[in-house]
Amino acid sequence: MRAPHSLLSLIALSVLSCMPAQNVWAEEKPISIYVGSGAGGGYDLYGRLVSRHIGRHLPGAPSVTAQNMPGAGSVTMTNYIYNVAPKDGTALGIGSPSLPLLEAIGTQGVRFETAKLNWIGRVASITNVTVSWHTSGIQSIDQVRAKKMLIGAISPNSPLTQLPKALNSVLKTKFEIVSGYADSNATLLAMERGEVEGSTVSWDMLRNQKADWLDKKNVNILVQYTLERSRDLPNVPTALEAANTPEEKQVISIYVSGADVGYAIFAPPNLTDERVNVLRKAFSAMLQDEKLLADVNKLNIAFDPTTGDKIQTILVAQAKNYPQLRDKLKALTAAAESGP
Repeated sequence: MRAPHSLLSLIALSVLSCMPAQNVWAEEKPISIYVGSGAGGGYDLYGRLVSRHIGRHLPGAPSVTAQNMPGAGSVTMTNYIYNVAPKDGTALGIGSPSLPLLEAIGTQGVRFETAKLNWIGRVASITNVTVSWHTSGIQSIDQVRAKKMLIGAISPNSPLTQLPKALNSVLKTKFEIVSGYADSNATLLAMERGEVEGSTVSWDMLRNQKADWLDKKNVNILVQYTLERSRDLPNVPTALEAANTPEEKQVISIYVSGADVGYAIFAPPNLTDERVNVLRKAFSAMLQDEKLLADVNKLNIAFDPTTGDKIQTILVAQAKNYPQLRDKLKALTAAAESGP
């Protein structure tokens, strides 16, 4: 005898309630990775790399697309992810590694706490460098303490603007920053044309797109914004090495910590632990995917992954020092402006 319709419904509901939550993922909307910059930059490149490969490792293999949401050095996108985007794992973000810094120094317009975002994983760290054109006469960071240097930059919130600005505030360098260029390529072109004497760019971009400049010694690499010297740049001092006092080193270490965040994927706050774990496991599995590794080799890009929980731990620890950092930065800035 056939079971009544109501009984069948109850049985179906009981079965569904016992299924792991991730098995229902396929019933939901496709996933979007929001990129906090325009097309063609590093964040766009890595965001699209992840969008091409992570879906195969999520339950139900949902479609994943990258969408550009530029503005205010990735602040616009991160505000959206933090405050507006659905809190179900279908909206992810990738943007400036200086997002924690922008929060720490109290940047206007920031409406997020990076330690409360759910960090899924990093594809590669990022090493930014400040370079001078060979005709500028500037070959070391110490020379910029004594002589003004005009450098091109993107938006005021970009790490490529914030980093040399931090050296001015903390180390009393004399970078004159001309912001407003469309992207890093535009700042390099301005340097080549003689509009500015230098720029701050990612080392990965410089070595891949301007290898001829390096071969011909058209640029001098003055400083790298990392905690330790990169294997590729063993003879270039870090910004931390340029600091003199423990107080300066503490402040600079916060500024350059973005190198460890790098090209990382994050999700909104208030996701369930289960959803975060599903995303992190899929990300880790993706890193071992032969198709992704072939893509990395084809693009000839940096590949230095780490887990989301490691980034989370770093940012949670750093956030405790943000109020103290703001006070120290104000004091150091005031001292730099008042002069010796």
